[in-house]
Amino acid sequence: MALAFYNTRTRRRETFEPLEEGKVSIYVCGVTVYDRCHVGHARSLIFFDAVVRYLRWRGYQVHFVRNVTDIDDKIIARAAADGIDWKDLAGRYTESMHADLEALGCVMPDIEPRATDHIDEMLELIGQLEAKGLAYKAGPGDVFFSVGEYKAYGKLSGRNIEDLLAGARVEVDPRKKNPMDFALWKASGEGEPSWPSPWGAGRPGWHLECSAMSTKYLGQPFDIHGGGEDLVFPHHENELAQSSGANDGEFVRYWMHHAFVRLDQEKMSKSLGNVFAIEDLLAEVEAEGLRLNLLSTHYRSPLDFSPVAIAESTKALVRAYETIARAEDAGLRAAEIGPDDARSRALTEAMDDDLNTARAVAVSFDAVRELNRALDAGQTDAATDALALIKASGRAVGLFMQPAAEFLARRRERQASSSGVDAQEIETLIAQRNDARTNRDFATADRIRDELASRGIALEDGAGGTTWTLER
Repeated sequence: MALAFYNTRTRRRETFEPLEEGKVSIYVCGVTVYDRCHVGHARSLIFFDAVVRYLRWRGYQVHFVRNVTDIDDKIIARAAADGIDWKDLAGRYTESMHADLEALGCVMPDIEPRATDHIDEMLELIGQLEAKGLAYKAGPGDVFFSVGEYKAYGKLSGRNIEDLLAGARVEVDPRKKNPMDFALWKASGEGEPSWPSPWGAGRPGWHLECSAMSTKYLGQPFDIHGGGEDLVFPHHENELAQSSGANDGEFVRYWMHHAFVRLDQEKMSKSLGNVFAIEDLLAEVEAEGLRLNLLSTHYRSPLDFSPVAIAESTKALVRAYETIARAEDAGLRAAEIGPDDARSRALTEAMDDDLNTARAVAVSFDAVRELNRALDAGQTDAATDALALIKASGRAVGLFMQPAAEFLARRRERQASSSGVDAQEIETLIAQRNDARTNRDFATADRIRDELASRGIALEDGAGGTTWTLER
């Protein structure tokens, strides 16, 4: 089975054929760093992390680029409201984003270009568009893209200009030749950041940066461009118009977009005030539990955010790690298996079918259940095969990547800390119980177990020793 996924531009599922055999170039629209990242960002960050991991596990050499938008109207407005320099604000929230990425276990892009480092490339692109009659100066420091001169406008989103004019809420601007024209370069207001240009001092329009940076680092065309479905129009439509218009050719071969995260049936966004910051959420839940929850819904389906659902995903994750720890305590070690191994066929088929992480998660937990069953039955070969598939799912989508014993120990410490339980006291009591068992003083051992159970602490005896879980 070949890898196939939905292409937004053609509105159908297509077999993936990279421009260069064995290599994949992918550009993902990153974060505008004017505030902390929220769960809506987490879906994008985690999904495309899974895409990159899977492509690499499948054997592709992946060149992954994801930008940082560090100049934007929102950044300028937030910095002014906070009374700080816009560069300091962007720097603060870029660091915050990196902390979130590390906590979520996401791989870093090979290149993470920032808009303000690529002003020259953007100015060059504007010059190319102006030379082709696709851009015009509308005043000191203002340059617009001429939508009416680009006949293919709307082909990504499936819209036509007449419908857009009739239905869109476009800002009335007498300087525009067409109400749908959009800014390539904007004159800066007093006290706002600006850069010199042939058209006057100003700053780039939002859409321009991704066209300039993706082409610089990946060439044109490149394989995959990704982002949230809210970017299809106007951001990606405008990118496509700029890039194809300037270079007279195809810009991107496959466009990939994930659906929204919703809260009470509404899109989660800062403008609606219904966001949950990743940092705040991870103070309450396991990062990998959040990853599991977000990957358990197909990327093109809306995802309804629920703390209860994340808690249930975390419980399932903990049970899986307990099973892995049980296998490792029994001395089992699994060989790494790739996408062509018979043991990983179900995982490969799931991900090849429109990157279906929900099915891949189901395959992984089927393997966890099989591992438990095989361990109970003493079937070493079957248990080793199941463990190999579980580990493969980790490399393919980023689950079960942590050493099981370390994950469970951190989990216990976290539970103890949040519940006011003294973890060191529990470990001391467990050691006393183990000594009692060694000395065949089963009355003392049972008394310690019962005492801990009365405090909501369950003990699990295994080949690698005794572990504990806070059950309340």
